[in-house]
Amino acid sequence: MPSHVFADRPDRPQEHGAVDALISQTRRLRGEVDAVRREAVADHSDPTGRWQRALCELAVHQLNDLHGHLAQLRDGPPRTHTPDTGPARPEPQHGSLLSRVGSAEWNLLTDEATWSGELFQILGRDPSAPPLSLDELPSLVHPDDQPMLTAMVTDCLVDGKPIDGEFRVVRPDGVVRQVHMMGEPVLAPDGSTASMWAVLRDVSELRRSQRVVRETRDSMQRQRHIAQTEHRLAVELQEAVLPPWRGSLRFPHGGSANLDLAAHYLPSSSTALIGGDWYDALELADGRTLLSVGDLTGHGVTVTSGMAMLLGALRGMAVAGADPGRLMGWLNQLLDASVQPALGSAVCCLYDADEHTLTWAQAGHPAPLLFRGGTGRALTPPDGVLLGATSGAVYEQAQERLRPGDLLLLHTDGLVPRRSREAATHRLLALAPRFAEAKVAQDCVRIAVEEFGVAPREDDACLLVAKVEA
Repeated sequence: MPSHVFADRPDRPQEHGAVDALISQTRRLRGEVDAVRREAVADHSDPTGRWQRALCELAVHQLNDLHGHLAQLRDGPPRTHTPDTGPARPEPQHGSLLSRVGSAEWNLLTDEATWSGELFQILGRDPSAPPLSLDELPSLVHPDDQPMLTAMVTDCLVDGKPIDGEFRVVRPDGVVRQVHMMGEPVLAPDGSTASMWAVLRDVSELRRSQRVVRETRDSMQRQRHIAQTEHRLAVELQEAVLPPWRGSLRFPHGGSANLDLAAHYLPSSSTALIGGDWYDALELADGRTLLSVGDLTGHGVTVTSGMAMLLGALRGMAVAGADPGRLMGWLNQLLDASVQPALGSAVCCLYDADEHTLTWAQAGHPAPLLFRGGTGRALTPPDGVLLGATSGAVYEQAQERLRPGDLLLLHTDGLVPRRSREAATHRLLALAPRFAEAKVAQDCVRIAVEEFGVAPREDDACLLVAKVEA
């Protein structure tokens, strides 16, 4: 086998000024990264925050190592020791980089082994004991990793391959450490292998930090996948429950010619989760028309399914002939008895085209707005508390007579972003002159969306417009 020639790395004096400058830059960068770590979100329930903190800790760990490596480069190679010479210097502080990097050389011609003091500490050996030979070294290695170490040493001594690998060391106290070993053969003048040198580094903490980064990243990705799945399910459930119309609403079988209806849903811009806002219009068998909007607090699949339950119950009880006040009372009982406690607000209206009357009740919800002759006003709300707030609540009813050309607007709280309920009502009523020029309900919806649908909103919202036909 042809001999392998390895150029020994000559000792070159380092420019201390350049190395000191690098040390200063590393120290400054470490401080800046550590500041970012301290400012990172400390909420352990937040997967993204945990991942960010793990990355910062890994970066600080690696910068600490870089700082130590540069210090070693400036100070020169450490002295090794044998049982005869004793320790070359005091043991470095436990946990420092110097305590995690050791060196060794095994002389194949004299069977002598020399270890640095740090290597004794890494491997948990008594510094007064003799260094282990290459044949004895695997006895410290985890049984599963012994074949790998033996193969690396054999390849190095026989084929001249550099050593670069990791294995687990079982220390005498039972502690298992992860060690990274790099080494090369040293050739004699005749080309034969005279000895082998190696640098061993305790990378246990580094691997732990890397493992934490992987685990937090995987956790964040799982949470993101769950959130995306919940969002998709919530959207599908919402689209299945809310009236599927776009533009002007049309009842099945032609419906009533007495009301021109249009509605719109505006999602939140600050969250990917779907809320519990709903709108609905239903023509009853007796010719009356049910109009309702509502909002169940919260976001996500649970809230959307609760909204679907309430809307289904509302439709069923309305078909059975219940008036708005009784409808609100039964919805309150249903929400109060549900497994998932929640609060909701709603307004429910029944329009009788023959009598031109609107009978309505509300549960802690904004009152319908009535626009007539270029002006608008909020209807005076009857008594009614939030749904789910208290058992046995009683909901009063109110009645309003409507005229041909009147416009009724029902909406949820989030329609006008970052405004109180009273301020939102004033903003909506200010649209009365523009509504008066609108020919159909869909034009009014378009005006409201143009006015309030562009600004960022913290919550989703919906509106329902009903225009009384002549």
